[in-house]
Amino acid sequence: MDNKKKVLVILPAFNESVVIASVIRKLRKEGFKNILVVDDCSKDETPNIAKKEGAIVLKHLINRGAGAATATGIEYGRKHNYDYSIIMDSDGQHSTDDAKKLLTFASKYDVVIGSRLIDLQNMPFQRKIANFIGSLVTYLFFGLYLKDSQTGFKVLNKKAMSMIKIRFDRYEFCSEMAGEIHKNKLSYKEVPIKVIYTDHSIQKGQTIGNGFRMVLRFIFRI
Repeated sequence: MDNKKKVLVILPAFNESVVIASVIRKLRKEGFKNILVVDDCSKDETPNIAKKEGAIVLKHLINRGAGAATATGIEYGRKHNYDYSIIMDSDGQHSTDDAKKLLTFASKYDVVIGSRLIDLQNMPFQRKIANFIGSLVTYLFFGLYLKDSQTGFKVLNKKAMSMIKIRFDRYEFCSEMAGEIHKNKLSYKEVPIKVIYTDHSIQKGQTIGNGFRMVLRFIFRI
């Protein structure tokens, strides 16, 4: 990967004050300089801590959801002419080492997807079921089957940033992004990642209940 390329790390965030400083510091240690925290109207000190750690901070005035925060981040990357955007969860579950690994594939693919489901060993059972449902629903509604359609860890190149449009505000956006990859004929690769599950991160993300609500939203929207 050419170090001269402009890389933006996008961290959609909601009430992440206990971990956001650590996540930003680890990214900086790995050499990432452009870190954008999209604060989705947190009730804690997330945006203030992120600013103190030197991140760029954009704030939603109301809580809109992970999809809306991700869309805001991608739009920022597009407007500021970044070559690549790395989208990561801000709850500490993603390894900064993996951010560098995914980026090594980005010169060959439009979208690089960090997949937790290639290695299921450490994933809680409920998460396995929720993500299986998500992948099946994604295929049925959007025509692309991914082993881990619900992952929040992706790298987009400039072409993908310009073509992918996110309209769903909440967790449905992960499936919608798969549909955008399929519709726009973007090249992609799933790459295995490790996941760091903590008491904090396990409370976040997709659940079985969210999966069924996602189906209903797809039915009524589509």
